[in-house]
Amino acid sequence: MKRVTIVWDWNGTLLNDVNLNCAIMNRMLRKRGKPPVPSLEAYRRIFGFPIKDYYERAGFDFGVENYESVADEYMALYRRDSMDCRLFPGTRQVLFDFKYSGVRQVILSASQRDCLLEQIHRLKIQDAFDEVLALNHCLAHSKAELAEEWMKQNRLSGEDLLFIGDTLHDYEVSRRVGASCLLVAAGHQDKERLLTCGCPVADDIGEAAGWIQEQI
Repeated sequence: MKRVTIVWDWNGTLLNDVNLNCAIMNRMLRKRGKPPVPSLEAYRRIFGFPIKDYYERAGFDFGVENYESVADEYMALYRRDSMDCRLFPGTRQVLFDFKYSGVRQVILSASQRDCLLEQIHRLKIQDAFDEVLALNHCLAHSKAELAEEWMKQNRLSGEDLLFIGDTLHDYEVSRRVGASCLLVAAGHQDKERLLTCGCPVADDIGEAAGWIQEQI
């Protein structure tokens, strides 16, 4: 089990912030006199990367206002309220079981790095990870370049990595670097969407852990 590094996504995979993100989006839409996303199920059908495209699907018009300003507004609301978010049930046990088995674990996230670090320290799981890879801004562009640079610096190949995430973007990043991928259908995109990529899909973190153990 020591040969493979598990590359975890954060938001929606380990951290249960799905309801919060939907609520923030609706708060911002109502502020602009636009209809809210009608349900969590509808949110999970439109969420995706690039984040700018998701904002537009939700109802924002970037011909009228600036995307960067909207992203800053969103991040200010998220950062304040996300500190109350918790891990998905069973996540802490899974992370430390792998750690004590000698498995390297890394977080790769499109989140803003300082916010992510604050979250994992509040949740007291920082010791489970060998590295935390995240962005230094709040625009949530693709994290593929971040993964590629980290792999280059550490002389890793895709065969050394197993990506675990909750969106099609996680699968796209894994394909780009030649790594295996498992998606978890408890996060920001629904299972129906995740199944379209053809990789394994688990219903929750416990099922994901069982699958990972079989692979590594």
